[in-house]
Amino acid sequence: MTQSKLDILLHEVRACRLCEAHLPLGPRPVLSASRSARLLIVGQAPGTRVHETGVPWNDPSGDRLRNWLQVDRDTFYDASRIAIIPMGFCYPGRGSGGDLPPRPECAQTWHQRLLDQLPNIQLTLLIGQYAQRYYLPHWYGSITDNVRHYADALPHKLFPLPHPSPRNTLWLRRRPWFEEEVVPALRTQVHQVLKVDDASSR
Repeated sequence: MTQSKLDILLHEVRACRLCEAHLPLGPRPVLSASRSARLLIVGQAPGTRVHETGVPWNDPSGDRLRNWLQVDRDTFYDASRIAIIPMGFCYPGRGSGGDLPPRPECAQTWHQRLLDQLPNIQLTLLIGQYAQRYYLPHWYGSITDNVRHYADALPHKLFPLPHPSPRNTLWLRRRPWFEEEVVPALRTQVHQVLKVDDASSR
């Protein structure tokens, strides 16, 4: 398959209207991919700011994620290196406790077709419970346990992470082992895959 065929598929995805009736702000699928990408980020679904700009992870969550990865914005948004395919492509709306879960139609309809055209992925970051429940071969019972056992997922080229949302600041404060142990391991894996020089990524 050629990049042009992937471009055609991405055009189809961005024109998707499968769950239009359920989207309070209307459909605006947000994703990014190239056949040469070596790192895949599977998150949850766009928030309102991402919906407005059409740029994935263009919010405080994205700032924290880039800090965890220790990559700059240019690297992060280089589709030839990093593919970004969330569980839900459009903003799902608000619920009583925050944003609603990602619409299930996206992963069911599009994910495998997209993954089939990303032959160079060496590592997939699974951010949050929806990505982990869908892709992790073993669910340890909680996000905390999944992340603590991140090394078990590495043979599958997977790396589970909590969501970097500001809402999770308390979770992070209560689990200093994440910053002390998991983040350095994450950076090592990501930099090896992207062939990023540590000094240039700061």
